[in-house]
Amino acid sequence: MTLRINRSILLATAIALATTACGGNGAVPSNAAVGGAATGGAAPADTTSILKLLTKNVTIGSTVDPTNGDTGPRAISVVQNSSGKLKAGQVLVCNFADSSGTAGNGMTIEQFTPTTSTSPSTFFLNAAIKGCDGDAITGADDDAVYATGFTSKAMVEITSKGKLKKTYGSPITQPLGDGAAPPLYGYSPEIMFVGNADTGAVDNIGLGGYGNKKLIEVIDGFDVNKGSGFGALGPSALSYWCDVPEGSYQCKNKSDVLYVADGACNAVVEITNASTLLLKDEITVQPGCKKFTCEYPKTTCAKVVKAGSPLNEPVAQTLLPNGNLIVANAGNNTLVEMTPKGKVLDTEVIDTGQAPAIFGLAAIGTNDGNTALFYTDTNSNTLHELEQ
Repeated sequence: MTLRINRSILLATAIALATTACGGNGAVPSNAAVGGAATGGAAPADTTSILKLLTKNVTIGSTVDPTNGDTGPRAISVVQNSSGKLKAGQVLVCNFADSSGTAGNGMTIEQFTPTTSTSPSTFFLNAAIKGCDGDAITGADDDAVYATGFTSKAMVEITSKGKLKKTYGSPITQPLGDGAAPPLYGYSPEIMFVGNADTGAVDNIGLGGYGNKKLIEVIDGFDVNKGSGFGALGPSALSYWCDVPEGSYQCKNKSDVLYVADGACNAVVEITNASTLLLKDEITVQPGCKKFTCEYPKTTCAKVVKAGSPLNEPVAQTLLPNGNLIVANAGNNTLVEMTPKGKVLDTEVIDTGQAPAIFGLAAIGTNDGNTALFYTDTNSNTLHELEQ
């Protein structure tokens, strides 16, 4: 009973503060799709296959760090606003391995201007992100970058000038990447979600606005395989959908969905009303990722989007501008495109070499006709763009 009372008070206060404020406080992160003409609520239904339209595979350049030789490109973020060293349209890529190829030893974030034959520059190099596998950009704190380190067991805040600002530890234990959700209302917080490889938990933190700025383990129980290096599987792909009116950097208040892909249970799971998760273990995922115990089901809960074939150890995920998802399989280097209802629209093998190799995805564009897709390949240590 105490938890219910506390949660109700917190939620009511957050909504009251948010709806009485004005203005916006954050940029749309690379993993939050711009809704365009979408109506409120769930992502719109669009059965157009974007993968079938992406017929050109352009190599942007090597992801090997020019400073220390780090390799193993993993997470991708696209810069939305120019700030500090960051310029709108640039791409950030995390390196998970060191110069010898040892997984979990990389500690650099590369900065690209995404044109062909581009060499990266080092945006950030620090042992605080050792085993870098997440680099979500937010607008909550002056367009900061929040990077996760699999080996350093932490998430760190990095300024847009490439300087370490703050380190977050417990309850983060072995992060498998992060993802940001823009503010739903004026001055409401921007939420950062973090997946954990050893516990199967998803943590969140409210940044900016009226955020509590404290990490909370809001979801537990996702399957994990206790693997090491590139073989670690768990809740590693976090993508957030909301409607964003053209010219705005703030969500409408009707769409609030987090998608989590878990390679250990071969499933993509939808978390409804994700930004309202406020207390520890509000959602418990049962083994197999098909059943869920929700403390407050009328407020937020979970359901399966897709489980089983053609998913094969999904480790990366991005949302297209039309609201559909593209997932990267670690098991066979295949991209799987599906609707938010789990209807598979297309599959495409992106690398016929050794698997796993595809760990980073990021879509850009505003409609089906101009969508493109960035991906990283650890076999060649390169950043690519699939274009129409």
